[in-house]
Amino acid sequence: MTPDTEPIRITRGPGGEVEAEGRFDSLAADILRHAGFLFEPALHGHWFRLPFDMGRDWENQHATWAAEILTAARYPVHLAPDLRPGTPKSSTPRTPAMTAQAPPGRRPRR
Repeated sequence: MTPDTEPIRITRGPGGEVEAEGRFDSLAADILRHAGFLFEPALHGHWFRLPFDMGRDWENQHATWAAEILTAARYPVHLAPDLRPGTPKSSTPRTPAMTAQAPPGRRPRR
């Protein structure tokens, strides 16, 4: 990846769907699938989106998680501000993206 590469954009579309746009290699596509995005063939390439009607909180968690994983893999990512989950109520800092984290909705392995 070069620094001038177009970022992968994760946004909420006009219909309320959360989608990822940009240039994807096989690793980026696998990361998005692992984060819950669906792969849909389209007229001009492919469409990556989260399932519909899962709730805004679920969509925001998975979109943020995908952005964190892509960033850790050194992809340039733009995550729309409306997809970021609310700030935590406690004053403890967030876990850095480079540490191993369980996917949203799953318990960490012990």
